[in-house]
Amino acid sequence: MNVYPVFYLVFMIWLILIAIGVYLLYLIIKALRKYTKAAPVRKEKEKNAKSLGEVLKQHRVTCKMTQEFVAESLGVSRQAVSKWESGACAPSTTNLIALGKLFGVAPEELLKAIQ
Repeated sequence: MNVYPVFYLVFMIWLILIAIGVYLLYLIIKALRKYTKAAPVRKEKEKNAKSLGEVLKQHRVTCKMTQEFVAESLGVSRQAVSKWESGACAPSTTNLIALGKLFGVAPEELLKAIQ
């Protein structure tokens, strides 16, 4: 019985496995380089990110309204408006639509402003 063909087959399998391992290592290194180069971009996005509460407060201040006025207009408590602006909770869909009307913008615009 000739051992040479079996040895050759095992050698080729090991060679293929090593090539796959090297290629996977190359892909991991490439992904890590891309990730580390994107760190400044991620930090900038994080810095510019706005929450829904910040967007609501910005619109309220731009329209020169108080939290109490907004609360009375929507039929909710001033504390509810304060919680929305602080991010403790989010307004319901109905209240979000009413806020959009009160601020003179579409509710979609309020949500699009969130990054």
